[in-house]
Amino acid sequence: MDLQQLRYVVAVAETRNFTRAAERCAVVQSSLSHRIAGLERELGVKLFARSSRRTELTGAGEAFLARARECLAAADRAVADAAAAAGVVRGRLALGVIVTTAAVDVPEAIQRFRARHPDVRVLLRAGGSVELTAAVRQGELDVAFLGLPANERPAGVRSLALDHDEHVLVVPAGHRLAGAARVTLREVADETFVDFVAGTPARAQSDQAFAAAGLVRDVAYEAGIAELMTRLIARGLGVALLPSAFARPQAAGDPALALVPVVDGPRRIEYLAWNEFNPSPTTLAFLDVLGVGREALG
Repeated sequence: MDLQQLRYVVAVAETRNFTRAAERCAVVQSSLSHRIAGLERELGVKLFARSSRRTELTGAGEAFLARARECLAAADRAVADAAAAAGVVRGRLALGVIVTTAAVDVPEAIQRFRARHPDVRVLLRAGGSVELTAAVRQGELDVAFLGLPANERPAGVRSLALDHDEHVLVVPAGHRLAGAARVTLREVADETFVDFVAGTPARAQSDQAFAAAGLVRDVAYEAGIAELMTRLIARGLGVALLPSAFARPQAAGDPALALVPVVDGPRRIEYLAWNEFNPSPTTLAFLDVLGVGREALG
């Protein structure tokens, strides 16, 4: 068994297709298939159930995949640590980002990071705060940008508060409240709402605010993508409560949207999170680019 075989298994598991996996690994499909078949013979189990149309992990494959990823991550870390000892930062930086990140210009931060450390590959992953926090905790991600209700903090990871923000009401430009100086939750409770998926921190921010006010609202549309929410609003399908730092640039670029301050609306805190146990050289280098001091690292 060698690392290349592990990489082939991960590629097939993620693409669910031997042809696409071979393309990702820059190898001919026959070679990839041969190496995986050899690994299966060595292990004495089938890792994949495959037909002419489908490729799926077997139970043994699921168990093997988790450890294969750990082995590959350990190998990458060994290379990175050796390079760091010689004063060079290289390897991989796995970065998680919520879709409404506004406290940091992530592309600009990555640009500065790559200018200092051109040998580092950057892997970006978008998702919800709970999912990204778990990925940092489990070592799948090095760093993540999160957004949580004001009464919550990221669990099981090291974190730094980046910004405190208030939500604004986003309405169609022709809405009756467009141009209002401010509104209360009671004044908008009867509106049809567009919001994030129930159970996510992004949704909880608004749900908690309405519950604290003793109000019930109608969420007719749920979406996991904030840009899709604003497009629905622009069509006149509903209104939404969104973080002001995210909503202002959206409204500035779309005359079909208007923003209204909310007196008793939700509050959000944006966090930077990383694994506090033995952070990788690439993690430390990225935190340094963001200006995170050694005192915050613990």
